Amino acid sequence: MMMRLVLAGSNAVVVGGLSNWWAGLAAALATLAVHVLYLRNRPGPVTSWRHGAMAERRTGRVLASLDPGGFRVLHDRALPGLPAANLDHLVIGLTGVYVIVSRRWTLGVRLWSDHRRLWAGGRPVANLQVAVVRAAHTVAELLAAELDDEVAVAPVVAVHGARVPRGGLRFGGVMFHRSRRVPRFIGAHPVVLTSAEVAMITVAAERAFPPMLTGQEHALGHRRRIA
Repeated sequence: MMMRLVLAGSNAVVVGGLSNWWAGLAAALATLAVHVLYLRNRPGPVTSWRHGAMAERRTGRVLASLDPGGFRVLHDRALPGLPAANLDHLVIGLTGVYVIVSRRWTLGVRLWSDHRRLWAGGRPVANLQVAVVRAAHTVAELLAAELDDEVAVAPVVAVHGARVPRGGLRFGGVMFHRSRRVPRFIGAHPVVLTSAEVAMITVAAERAFPPMLTGQEHALGHRRRIA
């Protein structure tokens, strides 16, 4: 904070000496705003965590549009089989069960694949699809143990910032969709579960995947998001 004030004050003195007081004040405020913006977005673990948390919250708001009569959504759940990771979102509904991971990329970058590797613009995206598939398999195994019956779980990545084809992008067994299109993608699948089955699986999921700890532990980085 002190550095911001020093930069803003120095700029104000220089501009004020060349012009007048209001120009100096405007220059000081502009300098302060640019510095705050830089600090909030400079690369680092805190910025990555903040952007990831914002993407999770936005996906959560989008998933709230699913019909509550046919779908249940669990947010930010512990994944016992992968104790250092967490489930961003778990959707259980008439069209099936979905593990949804929120990911944010630079605004406007294109997400694409060459069938061997996933790319965000000109940079490869390493291991994301592997981690999401592993999470879906873990969820399926734990639900099967709870229910004594197999449950198919589909892995989905809710994309923020990056551009993806309108119909989504499938790579490595994972469906990548812009976050706002995820509810439509889920709702477009055929009905495979009854309301009673949805309720039963939800109860099992509540037992198997407890809520993650929140608050200060998040801020201190005591959890690692999937991939």
